[in-house]
Amino acid sequence: MSTGYQIKEQDKLYFITLQVVEWVDIFSRETYRKIITDNLEYCIKNKGLEIYAWVIMSNHIHLLAKSNTNNLSSTIRDFKSYTSKLILEQIQTMNESRKNWMLKIFETASFDHKRNTNYQFWTHDNHAEHVFSNKFMEQKLDYIHFNPVRAGIVEKPEEYIYSSAKDYAGEKGIITIEKIVVRWKTI
Repeated sequence: MSTGYQIKEQDKLYFITLQVVEWVDIFSRETYRKIITDNLEYCIKNKGLEIYAWVIMSNHIHLLAKSNTNNLSSTIRDFKSYTSKLILEQIQTMNESRKNWMLKIFETASFDHKRNTNYQFWTHDNHAEHVFSNKFMEQKLDYIHFNPVRAGIVEKPEEYIYSSAKDYAGEKGIITIEKIVVRWKTI
């Protein structure tokens, strides 16, 4: 069932939230975060994904992104499909202390969807919001970068390496981004 948060204009900038089913805290492990960052970089280099801001939290990802091939939905679909396969393989083959618990949750989530055979890792919705103004874009940039601060993980956004905040603070982040020049404003 659709929530209404769909990518309707494939060439536009969107604020996208990708959520793990049942909010499982999978990205607390480096191995799973690396799968995400490696595959975001792959999509940037090979699928026309342009990322302007991003953050990986423990159970979801936020992106400010668009496609230079005018096919954002397909890129996100492929990203979710491939990363879910890799992450599920990692869970099953590595020494994961939460293995049985997580696989049970992902298995149960797949029962409600005909598209899944054994497991469902990501929710089907992408919660995509069209970025329609500079003000909205600036709000989403702040929201993305301050997410780890609000969660109590770091004191300053640029201290969190799994986000584009480093890039916006003048340092080099771990994913290639297209930096947005935020218009000057007085405080």
